[in-house]
Amino acid sequence: MIKKKAEIKNSAGIHVRPTGLIIEEAKKYDCTITVSAKGLETSLTDHLGLLSLGLCEGDVVEILAEGKEEEKAAAAVAELFERHFDFPPGNT
Repeated sequence: MIKKKAEIKNSAGIHVRPTGLIIEEAKKYDCTITVSAKGLETSLTDHLGLLSLGLCEGDVVEILAEGKEEEKAAAAVAELFERHFDFPPGNT
């Protein structure tokens, strides 16, 4: 089991588009990944669950990965949570 923290750096937070990218990345690995923040926890298979965390710039998430590829998965997902995306709401 790997635990890793990541800080949200995208100025628009984690909205629909980043959520889709994060979920798709999580599906690539042979492990179970959950994320928790603000006293809530969700699986990285659940789009609405991730959106419901209401992650804003500056929030910190804890990523928990467990399985064969847990190290690679945690690192890849953490990178996405910390990415500055170039598609904030209203700028398509």
